[in-house]
Amino acid sequence: MTTADIVNLANDPIEDERLKPANPFTMGSGQVNPSRASDPGLIYDIQPEDYVPYLCSLKYTDQQVTIIVGRKVHCTSSIPESELNYPSFSIPLKSEAKTYTRTVTNVGEADSTYTVKVFGLDGVEVTVNPTILKFSALNQKASYNVTVKPSKLISDSHGYITWSSSRYTVRSPIQMSPQIL
Repeated sequence: MTTADIVNLANDPIEDERLKPANPFTMGSGQVNPSRASDPGLIYDIQPEDYVPYLCSLKYTDQQVTIIVGRKVHCTSSIPESELNYPSFSIPLKSEAKTYTRTVTNVGEADSTYTVKVFGLDGVEVTVNPTILKFSALNQKASYNVTVKPSKLISDSHGYITWSSSRYTVRSPIQMSPQIL
């Protein structure tokens, strides 16, 4: 997801079925780029256990979650989808600011520095903190926060953030829409 291409081989935007520039709902994260996918730089680790509170938030019963995960579960906590450590952000359009936390793991170069940039997201204020992630070892983790707030009345907005080092660019799509539940 973080290494997919959002332009075609002619360096034009990927198109939808109407031959219009595709948005995240019609193209997902983009077209797979196998060479970049095999050496992504940063990854968003998530373990199967991390899904249990999310499944509980979907109002599955303890018995249903037990069947899904293959072990006895009692739903004592729940989290929204936005709290899963996904590389993408699917954000319901609301007027108040909301902050999302993500954690990346360095699988690229041991000594590396990544700087963030925000692209797209018309009508939305986006703040990323910190703006620089520094790593001194492989498998080292770092967390960052993304705060989003519509700055004007919009029906939806999409864009992405990138973390770039001297060798890697890691992209995280962001979609804000009233359609997202």
